[in-house]
Amino acid sequence: MRILVTGGGGFLGQALCRGLVERGFQVASFNRGHYPPLESMGVRQIQGDLADRKAVVAACEGVDAVFHNAAKAGAWGDYDGYHRANVMGTGNVLAGCREHGVGKLVYTSTPSVTHRATHPVEGGTADTVPYGEDLKAPYASTKLIAEKIVLAANDEHLSTVALRPRLIWGPGDNQLLPRLVERANAGRLRFVGDGENLIDTTYVDNAAQAHFDAFDHLSPSAACAGRAYFISNGEPKSVREVVNSLLGAAGAPTVDKTIPFRAAYAVGAVCEGLWSLLPLRGEPPMTRFLAEQLSTTHWYDMAPATRDFGYVPRVSFHEGIIRLKDSWRARAAITSR
Repeated sequence: MRILVTGGGGFLGQALCRGLVERGFQVASFNRGHYPPLESMGVRQIQGDLADRKAVVAACEGVDAVFHNAAKAGAWGDYDGYHRANVMGTGNVLAGCREHGVGKLVYTSTPSVTHRATHPVEGGTADTVPYGEDLKAPYASTKLIAEKIVLAANDEHLSTVALRPRLIWGPGDNQLLPRLVERANAGRLRFVGDGENLIDTTYVDNAAQAHFDAFDHLSPSAACAGRAYFISNGEPKSVREVVNSLLGAAGAPTVDKTIPFRAAYAVGAVCEGLWSLLPLRGEPPMTRFLAEQLSTTHWYDMAPATRDFGYVPRVSFHEGIIRLKDSWRARAAITSR
């Protein structure tokens, strides 16, 4: 089988490509740039922009299945940019699937599509947790639109499923952990609230495994066809334990300081105003959406994913931390040479 992975050069994307190659598939990746790790895996790379309909449709030619993982992510930015990548891009992927008779589409969504201010989620499933309201982040709002488009496209010709992995981490992460380490080293990291709210996380290999499991079961008559699923390690832990475990694996100082939710929310509102009015680079250190996310309990029930496509996390949080620590040490040794 020939499989196209969009965004194969990213953190989860590389794990998907690696796993698919190991399973004996012919894999191509649609990326904005060129990635040496994909080249070393033997993955054919197609460079292009998700918003370029012609390029995306062409990339789907001769493909049996698509793992649509690419997206514009972040806590801040122009809505149009997110809409072009996440909504238009997803529409283009679906158009490519239709034009070239692709039979399966596994879509990487996000739990953020169900965000509702400070409403906690405890053991939620896609059937019990509704889509979010008042989504203050363009990433979440555009991913919500895209997920709905993907699920609505499911029919007897194209089987679709949407997976919502929660907070992916592990070796190879060049975004989340480096940012945490930088802020911890600078003494600028705080827990919003007391840091004891429970959250789910997903070790990267488990996130990839969920995609493979869904792909293996996906068909027009499959229980998972046309449905969305939360994905995680199934081990809810406090934000404090998660963050300090990650920092500890990287040899960075742990965090104990806190900031009240109302204060963080106010800071986020001010930051949003400043970043909107002034030519400031990068993302604000806090936004209202982030304040809500960081202070609220969010953990999910893996039973639907286990029941419908056999997903069972294989790497525990503890084992993942050990692997991350080994990887970070190896990375530091190479950097110091």
